[in-house]
Amino acid sequence: MFLKIYYIFNSMILTRLKTNERARVTAIEGGEQVKQTLYLRGLSEGGVFRMISGERGPVLIEIKGSILAIGRGMAEKIRVTKV
Repeated sequence: MFLKIYYIFNSMILTRLKTNERARVTAIEGGEQVKQTLYLRGLSEGGVFRMISGERGPVLIEIKGSILAIGRGMAEKIRVTKV
């Protein structure tokens, strides 16, 4: 419980990461549909990834050797901590 609260307060929105920064997903704030969509694409809580591009348009991340494009609205529901 304490760790979950710690991660939420020390996390940031995925779109705030800079290019080539690595992060871990701490929470997905969307509903079950959002969580399922991201899970099926390989992204879930605890997953570590690298930001490729997030300045304009869809957010591009590299996770498990694959590149994943996430719409900005969905990306803003993902909270992360830098690793």
